[in-house]
Amino acid sequence: MQYGICPLSIVPIRTNPDDCAEMSSQLLYGEHFKVLESRKKWSRIRSAYDSFEGWILNNQLRFINEDIYDEIEALKPRKISSDIISHICTSDGMLLPILLGSMINSSVLLNHTFEGNVHTDKNPKESLVDIAIMYLKAPYLAGGKTPFGIDCSGFTQMVYKINGHSLERTAAGQSKQGEALSFIEESEPGDLAFFDDNEGVIDHVGIILKDNYIIHVNGHVRIDRIDHTGIFNSEEKLYTHQLRVIKKVI
Repeated sequence: MQYGICPLSIVPIRTNPDDCAEMSSQLLYGEHFKVLESRKKWSRIRSAYDSFEGWILNNQLRFINEDIYDEIEALKPRKISSDIISHICTSDGMLLPILLGSMINSSVLLNHTFEGNVHTDKNPKESLVDIAIMYLKAPYLAGGKTPFGIDCSGFTQMVYKINGHSLERTAAGQSKQGEALSFIEESEPGDLAFFDDNEGVIDHVGIILKDNYIIHVNGHVRIDRIDHTGIFNSEEKLYTHQLRVIKKVI
């Protein structure tokens, strides 16, 4: 089996080996993965962080051997960039911009130098809200995971990741994690609220704030009211999402 690492700021993961295929997720700098299938132009990969699978371009990855992959897996504590934008100095002296939530541990294996701010290990639950606020106004982007484009589950996954906790990549996957709460009054800031469509399929997730507010992605990362019915948009004067369940993950 082959292995790889993301040496660039962002690399799109696509559903099929085609430039026009849907972007289902992204790799951020420093994330490593297994290569499940390799073609002339594309590789199908499985992310080490969340086991998400998809296709990326071969000219946007760096192949590594199994020993380096295992070395990255063993690096502790996990170091994650905590500034919206910071920079890596590459081996040829060039500056590479990287974004909030990038994996810094493996920069030394790429012969890169990083001197920015990082989060390490697990942070208190209350830190989730502080991290979430950093993404306010980030535009919606299907498959996105950065402050310059993000989707609902990418948002919750990244906030938890920076705080030292792992979530799956999709809203449906995340809804299977943690402990369900019976009432919204039992929730705490940082808990996850899940919402479903008319057919009962969970298709949205957000992070509970205090005083019956929620931060989530709807057009952009925003704060709205939440109650036992769902998310109420005070600007549009209507409910935009139907509440299914609230989960306590940490």
